Amino acid sequence: MNILLDTCVFLWIVQEPEKISPSGKLFFADPDNTVFLSSITPWEISLKYSIGKLPLPVPPRIFIPEALEDLAVTPLNLAGEDTFHLPGLPHLHKDPFDRMLICQAIEHGLTILTPDEAIQSYPVKTLW
Repeated sequence: MNILLDTCVFLWIVQEPEKISPSGKLFFADPDNTVFLSSITPWEISLKYSIGKLPLPVPPRIFIPEALEDLAVTPLNLAGEDTFHLPGLPHLHKDPFDRMLICQAIEHGLTILTPDEAIQSYPVKTLW
């Protein structure tokens, strides 16, 4: 299975793994799954860090690459084609970062690992 991490899940895996559901931990750790982190996530993390809403032990430019390497997570760049799903999404979620994750999941056939019930309301595969 190809899994796309929600930003909060990525942060929890790195900093607070006890917040991950038992099934989420299994899906993440399964060697048969490929786990992706969208380029949207570093953007969101960097923005929240820069305005003081997200404390990190080191700046995002260090934190994110180290976490990607430590966790063996594959980066997924945002492509123009990913955004074409945006106009067709219902307005169930206001967060633009989450809406783009949904678009990427649809475009690439990914399952989003997320506890976010609003994301789970979209026509996209999710796990938690």
